[in-house]
Amino acid sequence: MKKALTIAGSDSGGGAGIQADLKTFQELEVFGMSALTAVTAQNTLGVHAVYPMSAEAVIKQIEAIGEDIGADAVKTGMLFNAEIIEAVAAQLKFYGWENLVVDPVMIAKGGASLLQMEAISALKKYLLPRSKVITPNIPEAEVLTGMVIQSIQDKQDAAKRLHDYGVKNVVIKGGHDENESESTDVLFDGKEFFTFTSQRIETKNTHGTGCTFSAVITAELAKGAAVYESVLKAKDFIQAAIEDQLGIGQGHGPTNHWAYRKRNIARELTRL
Repeated sequence: MKKALTIAGSDSGGGAGIQADLKTFQELEVFGMSALTAVTAQNTLGVHAVYPMSAEAVIKQIEAIGEDIGADAVKTGMLFNAEIIEAVAAQLKFYGWENLVVDPVMIAKGGASLLQMEAISALKKYLLPRSKVITPNIPEAEVLTGMVIQSIQDKQDAAKRLHDYGVKNVVIKGGHDENESESTDVLFDGKEFFTFTSQRIETKNTHGTGCTFSAVITAELAKGAAVYESVLKAKDFIQAAIEDQLGIGQGHGPTNHWAYRKRNIARELTRL
């Protein structure tokens, strides 16, 4: 049984954060564990309050997992402040967990800040050099690189800059592209660029897409997949999750975490 750990915040609405991560791990047949960094009072209409955990509390959760169960892959999401980032990086180094996926969560769908600005430098200094994959969207990549990203070439240039920070593989997501018909993600492995393009779906129900996307990559790395195959699976998984809408809530609704599995079941049944 492969195991994946998410170090992230809680979303009381169930669409993002550790809830989305654990649902995704389960769908991909990986045992999921969590270390909570913050509790949010949140629903599809927005984030109403954030209650961060102490760095000590985060450390104790990670220690409990590291000393007993272990992890084949780890992902980070909302880390909130520099103290937590430094503590998490130290624990990752101590336990030798190298399959690290960093989703640099900064802003919620409704616009609420989920990462203190002074924590950006800590993210660059302590966590990015330890990461195997980083999965920023365009606004996050712009903050991390100081660049304006509008074209595929801009994404490639930003990916190179992030790679220079010590990241082994960079995925810049295209959900914020200006292209109205397609969304293109760019993967840079330090040598080559790869693009993953999907049809853009007109919907407001995209809450938790970034968390889910990075969780798929984490689960696949835990199972021994290569980075390219893991990103490809994540792209297919999130496309299905967006297309097969649930229609929950009055605002930015969550994606459908079981859509990918149900589609695969349907395909298998048609072959019988």
